[in-house]
Order: sequence, then structure tokens, then C-alpha cells
Amino acid sequence: MLKYKLTNLRKDIVESIKGTRQDFTNVALGRGILLLAIPMVLEMLMESVFAVVDIFFVSKLGADAVAAVGITESMMTIIYSIAAGLATATTATVARRIGEKNPEGASTAAVQAIAVGIAVSLAIAVPGIVFASDLLRLIGASPAVIETGSSYTAIILGSNVVIVMLFIINAIFRSAGDAAISMRVLWLANILNIFLDPCLIFGLGPFPQLGVKGAAIASTVGRGAAVLYQFYLLFRGKGRVKLGMKHIKLDFGVMKRLIRLSLGGIGQSIIATSSWILMVSIIAAFGSDAVAGYTIGIRIITFTLLPAWGLSNAAATLMGQNLGAKRPERAERAVWLTGFINTAFMGIIAVFLILFPAFFVRLFIGEPAVVIQGVYCLRIVSYGYLFYAIGMVMVQAFNGAGDTVTPAIINFFCFWVVEIPLALLLAHPLGMNANGVYAAIVVAESIMAVVGIILFRRGRWKTREV
Repeated sequence: MLKYKLTNLRKDIVESIKGTRQDFTNVALGRGILLLAIPMVLEMLMESVFAVVDIFFVSKLGADAVAAVGITESMMTIIYSIAAGLATATTATVARRIGEKNPEGASTAAVQAIAVGIAVSLAIAVPGIVFASDLLRLIGASPAVIETGSSYTAIILGSNVVIVMLFIINAIFRSAGDAAISMRVLWLANILNIFLDPCLIFGLGPFPQLGVKGAAIASTVGRGAAVLYQFYLLFRGKGRVKLGMKHIKLDFGVMKRLIRLSLGGIGQSIIATSSWILMVSIIAAFGSDAVAGYTIGIRIITFTLLPAWGLSNAAATLMGQNLGAKRPERAERAVWLTGFINTAFMGIIAVFLILFPAFFVRLFIGEPAVVIQGVYCLRIVSYGYLFYAIGMVMVQAFNGAGDTVTPAIINFFCFWVVEIPLALLLAHPLGMNANGVYAAIVVAESIMAVVGIILFRRGRWKTREV
């Protein structure tokens, strides 16, 4: 019996990576979660690798180059927020159409999402190119950083369309049930970026030595090639969503609904991102060691949460498709089962982070003062892993149902009303210093999970039209 189960597990893992044709409104829920989650987790891993590779090679050019990349990334948060919001709306809409067995409706929604993404990207690209130096200066970059990095900023902002397209089109594939395609797209982008980064930055072989500008070109080429591959798969591939020339037309009704849904998703991302920036500013009052320890600790935490995000994305797809199939009870069971699996898995990871935090921190840095701060951050924040796991699933369940406003409200309450004031109170008047900030993160995220569960149980999402 055990051998049979292991054999089936291996087959499912292989099927999930190769791509599956299962109907996620009928397949056994446990199997459906596995088939969706594995490529989604690997996709998230590839997304994180992209940023790490860039900063690894750019760091060899010196502090000004690193600062240029860091400041540009801070500008990019708004683009990432917009892209994530549009992707959330796309997921809810396409998944619902697929669940309804309406592939033409899914194709129409896909085209409208792409059109909105291109329009928004162009509106950002032109001023991004023209005012790159001014934007760096506005944020506080030194003249040396502006001279070194303005070309990097102009290229990254000017080519933001490839980032937005990656988000939106991968959301189309994931929500249709073709998660393996999204995974392969990011593999392609990363492989090209890893190859081109050192070649264009340092001038290896026949390539010109372009410095930090080369990093921007490498990223853009890698992502651009991946986007071309996405479009090829949409028009010529074997995925569930297929586009033809008959679909290339604007449907303002569908477009309006997508924009309305995306506003909640954009709000979620902006609220969360801005709160994290403020948390860093609170920690900065306790010195560079505290900031470095926090940065490393949060980086480790973010990386270990990737499986949780993958499972949460699986919940969104299952939610949308099963609501489209008029099976809300099955959609609800899928969410609870995903939440249980996510909580169990992340609980195991939390045990290791709580018991051996120094080991993980020292993988990044060996300076004793920073290690101590990183250990505090990693250990304290890890106590909330069970809540983070279920909270992520709840948020994505609402998004998959097409209710993007509820998670935005939850985010605002937990991050701005609870987390930031509590962090200030614990850190300063109560004298917990940086540890108070870490404790506030655990409290706020735990409240988010509890509130999410309560609101999800009310079931108003079952009647949400998309």
C-alpha cells in the first residue's frame, strides 16, 4: 500500500511539473492542490532568484551601483503593486470562466487584461525614461549614484511592460490550471538573466562592458524573451486558454470589471509594502546592526514562505474554478484543506527556524552584532508561522472569489491600525527596542489570520459575481 502511494505521488509530481490536463472542478482536492502547488512554488522560487542574481553581480561594481539598483527597486514597488493587482483580477476572472467551461470567455478576459496592462505600462514608461535622473534625485540619490545608475533606472522603468506582462500572462496560465507553463516561463527568464548579467556587466567574451546598465539590459532581455514565449504559448500552445485573431478586440465591459477588481489587489500590495517600509524606518532608530539583522532575517523568512505562497495561489485557482462550476461547497473545502496543509508544512519549517536561527543567519553574514539581531528577528517572527500560513490562504481565497476589497481592508486594519502603532509602542515607550517591532509583526499577522477566518466563514464570497 505504501509503495503504491509513493508511486502515485511520484507520478503526480512528474505530472505537475510537465503540465496536467486535469479538471480542477472534479479531481480529488488533495491531488488538485498538489498538481497546482508544486509548479507554483517553483515559480515563486524563480521570481526570488531574479532579484538575488542581479544584486549579486552588481555588488561587485561598488556601493554607488548597488544604491542605484536599490533605489530603482523602491520605485518599482508601485509597478509591482499594479502588476500584482492586475494579476489578481485576471486570476479571479479567468478561473471563473474556466470553471464555467467557457474558454471563449476566458480568452476574452485574457485579452482585456493584457490590453489594460500594456496601457498602464506605457503611461509609466515614458516619464520613467525621460525623468530617470530627476526621480533618483527626488528620492535622495547622491550625484555619484545618479551618474552611475540613471541609465539603469531609465531602462528598468522604460521596459516595465515586460514585468507587467509576466505577472498578468502567468496569472492567466495559473488560473486556467496550467501552472507548469508559468513555471517554465520564469525558468526561461532566469536562465537568460543569469547568463547575460555577468556578460554585460563585466564585458565577458564578445559582450561589451556596460556596468550597472548591463544588469538592466540583461533583466529586460530575459524578461522580454519570456514574454515572447508567453505570447507564443497563448497563440500556438496547448494550454487551456487559446488566443486567435478573433479575440483581438476591446471589450470595455470586461475591461471595466477587471480594473474594478484590480483596484483592491493594488491596494493590498501598496498597503503591505508601505507598512514594511515604515517598519524599517522604526528599526533604523536602533542602528545599522539592527537594520542589517532585520534585513537578513526578513529575507530568510520571505524565502521560507515561498511554499506557502505557492499553496495560497493554488487555493485561489481552485476557488475561482469551482465557483465558476457552481460548486461553492467544494470551493470552500478546497480552501480549508489547503489551509490545513499549509499550516502543517509551515509549522515544520518554523520549528527549525526557532531552534536554529543562528545557523540560517550565518549563511548570510558572520558579524556577531548583526547575527544577534538577525537571530532575534528570525526567532520571534517565526513564532507566527502557523498564522501566516492560514492567513495567506484566506487572503488568496477571497481574491480567487473576486473579492479583492475585503483583503485590502484587512491589510489596512492589521498593518496600519495595529502593526505600526504597536511597533512604535513596544519599541520605544515599553523599551523592547527592535524586538518590539518583531513582536508587532507576529501580533498583526496573527490578527489578520483570525479576521480572515471569521470573514471567510460568513460566506459572502459565495455570491460574488465576476
